[in-house]
Amino acid sequence: MNSVQSPTSPTSPSDSAAWRNVACLGLVQACMGAVVVTTTTTLNRVMVVELNLPAVLPGFLIGMHYLVQIVRPRMGFGADQTQRFTPWILGGMVTLSLGGVLAALATTWMGAHLVLGVLCAVVAFGLIGVGVSACGTTLLVLLSKGVGEHQRATSATLVWTMMIFGFALTSILSGKFLDPFTFDRLLGVSLVVSVLTVVISSLAMWGLEGRLLKRETIVAEDLPVGHSAVVPETSHATRSEGESHSEKHQAFKQALKMLWSDAQARLFTFFVFSSMLAYSAQDLILEPFAALIYHYTPGQTTQLSGTLHVAVLIGMLLLALMGSRWVKGRWGRVSTWMVLGCLLSALGMFGLCTAGFLGSVSPVLPLQPVLWVLGVGNGLFSIAAISTMMRLATQPSPRQSLSNNGFIANKGSVKPGLRMGLWGGAQALAFGLGGLLGTGASDLSRHWVGNPSLAYASVFALEVVMFLCSAFIAWRVKTIRPEDPAPEHLEASALEASGAWPLRGEVRVSFKASSNHTLNAI
Repeated sequence: MNSVQSPTSPTSPSDSAAWRNVACLGLVQACMGAVVVTTTTTLNRVMVVELNLPAVLPGFLIGMHYLVQIVRPRMGFGADQTQRFTPWILGGMVTLSLGGVLAALATTWMGAHLVLGVLCAVVAFGLIGVGVSACGTTLLVLLSKGVGEHQRATSATLVWTMMIFGFALTSILSGKFLDPFTFDRLLGVSLVVSVLTVVISSLAMWGLEGRLLKRETIVAEDLPVGHSAVVPETSHATRSEGESHSEKHQAFKQALKMLWSDAQARLFTFFVFSSMLAYSAQDLILEPFAALIYHYTPGQTTQLSGTLHVAVLIGMLLLALMGSRWVKGRWGRVSTWMVLGCLLSALGMFGLCTAGFLGSVSPVLPLQPVLWVLGVGNGLFSIAAISTMMRLATQPSPRQSLSNNGFIANKGSVKPGLRMGLWGGAQALAFGLGGLLGTGASDLSRHWVGNPSLAYASVFALEVVMFLCSAFIAWRVKTIRPEDPAPEHLEASALEASGAWPLRGEVRVSFKASSNHTLNAI
């Protein structure tokens, strides 16, 4: 697949402007994280500690907000239909912010009117799930369409690092303003956070979509050597209108069925689900494991989690370097590091499994080195997966035809919003089930085995298997061929008949012939 970029590509000398655009998307992602972290951590603690409610209640609400995100494919399909991303991103942010305020209000009501408060919380967390779905899905599609090939890993790292920064900053500042705690303060802090996130997101998105989508990549395969196609500089609007027009006649179920028939997209869905299930299953059992088996204090277990998060960040930064245009694949392709990241995560999880088995006698294996291996592996495969997701969402369909305006058009192709929505829904479902799987499996193992060390070891062993399965699926995604290859030749006369050239104010692009129809892996 030969990819040719216009002079306005972010890989041109105007890199600083391109990275500012990516940073604006990262700012929106940080705002989204700021609202989510308030509802999933602060309100969780208030329900359990201040209101003395069973922990299953916030667990159910948080799980429900993940379950609601199965609407992501429909949200992505809607964005494909409208060919506009900003309304979906800002609309999702407003919905998310309303859900955040309503969740805080519901928590304050639970003290006096439990049933009313719980019902209100169900609605609130549903809004949070819908808002995250609309905002997060379309934001990632816009990022995918607006960056070049060698910017995907770096831009994904930047956006997700800013989201983590949003988590941390909101937690610190909210914590300061919540003391001394009152329910009025809780509602006030939530309201301020929600308003600020909507305002900041609106400013960040001001004119951003137009700037990002100035970069257009025209893809052509197997044109005769020496032939050229001409791309008008103002082609984006024309092509978007045409695509939007044809997509309006494509039903959502038909589009989803067509996407699921794509072996590579289907395999990648399985990869996202299995890897994120293994990734999230460790979250709720790592600190209890360290406390029960290694007798760590609360401060020590918090530091242990901090070590893991720092290691994840280092893995993300390493992948960003390996996927950058300065390295250009000399250290291996991003898809290869996705496989290696899963294997490294399996190795780290095997270390925890060994620590569990040895802990039944004496906790002798130090946890810090094990968590460094696990964290770096998690960081590598997660950003590699996001970068691969961006590539697969925007690559052309194997079926190609020449449109009447000279472009290489995808006949009946599935749009990136639906693809990203499917994979985002699989990720959300995996996160929702991961915590339940980890805690439930550990409780059942302790009940059956009677030894906490062996119980945790059995759960870690299950996660080793899941990471190994994820590595195998990632390798299959990397090597699979398209089921319906493109035709070997497109006649140049068809381009001439289409009136594609000569036109004034055009960019002339040359294509090379290729006999290999395999999808190029990053």
